[in-house]
Amino acid sequence: MTQLQRFSLRRLLAGLVEGIDGPLLAIVLPLAAIGLVTLYSASHDVPAREVTQAVNFVVAFVLMWVAARTPPQTLMRLALPAYLVGLALLVAVALGGDVVNGARRWLHVGVTRFQPSEIMKIAMPLMLAWHFHRHEATLRLRDFALAGLLLAVPVALIAREPDLGTALLVAAAGFYVIFLAGISWKVLGVLALVVLASLPPLWGLMHDYQRERILTLLDPSQDPLGAGYHIIQSTIAVGSGGIGGKGWLHGTQSHLEFIPERHTDFIFAVFSEEFGLVGNCVLLALYALLIVRGMVIAAKAPSFFTRLLAGSITLIYFTYAFVNMGMVAGIVPVVGVPLPFVSYGGTALATLFIGVGILMSIHRHRTLVQT
Repeated sequence: MTQLQRFSLRRLLAGLVEGIDGPLLAIVLPLAAIGLVTLYSASHDVPAREVTQAVNFVVAFVLMWVAARTPPQTLMRLALPAYLVGLALLVAVALGGDVVNGARRWLHVGVTRFQPSEIMKIAMPLMLAWHFHRHEATLRLRDFALAGLLLAVPVALIAREPDLGTALLVAAAGFYVIFLAGISWKVLGVLALVVLASLPPLWGLMHDYQRERILTLLDPSQDPLGAGYHIIQSTIAVGSGGIGGKGWLHGTQSHLEFIPERHTDFIFAVFSEEFGLVGNCVLLALYALLIVRGMVIAAKAPSFFTRLLAGSITLIYFTYAFVNMGMVAGIVPVVGVPLPFVSYGGTALATLFIGVGILMSIHRHRTLVQT
């Protein structure tokens, strides 16, 4: 190889890694590796899932790279179109989406299908951050009220599918933007009272399976072979892992197929059984580092828009991890939230990596003064 060729290769490699934040990448890649290793054990009966997830990982990494090289000004211009497209797709799902396991959540596009609700996990914080950025100098209560309306419409459509887990995540993403924008604690107190007062009528509007999940959380033993089965088996798996775990590929709960949905929502139970408390501490440390790094990027962001966006994306990762681990451990209802970067699933993985790419873009452009 000539000197000119080596120089060209170095320039090419430098161009490829430009905008990639090293600390974030050093956190996300081990999480993805943990996911692939755990999925291999959880899907011993369906080896093709491992190959599919590896392809999902490559696609998600490319999307992260594209997002990392997209300037925040461009993200701001995409906020309204992304929100409107996401809203239109949710309406399309309601009118004629595919029904899988009793829920209408999917749309067919060519030879594949995807969940439009996943788009809102990114489109919602983009939209609300753009909204508050436009009114930064004169924020009033009506601006927060409009933000609440912008949040409520897609959340209601997603909850109607029904997809309580994704609705919760989208609601959390929007709430974090509203909170970080500086909503009054008095207003939050009033809203909390309204939510408490609305719980009785909401209970009547909930689907039977949703009420069943809440009741099962309080007492899983009332239906150990039905509604309580998931929680009972997952807590057994978590506890049986002990300090050091049973070892990779030696988890009895998963390999004897006692854990339902062990490759998606309950993959943390598989990981806990095989790697024990030590493995869980490593996993928690990686999530903690991800959140700390994201909040540092948010603190150094150059504009109101980027601060709100980075903060909300970071906190949604916390929500993902907390809710998933909590439902596996039996401290929150089972709502169908994946473990970030670990659970099987292409659409969710792509959304998570796009969020990381946006954080990288904000960090890369932290020295720019945006108007």
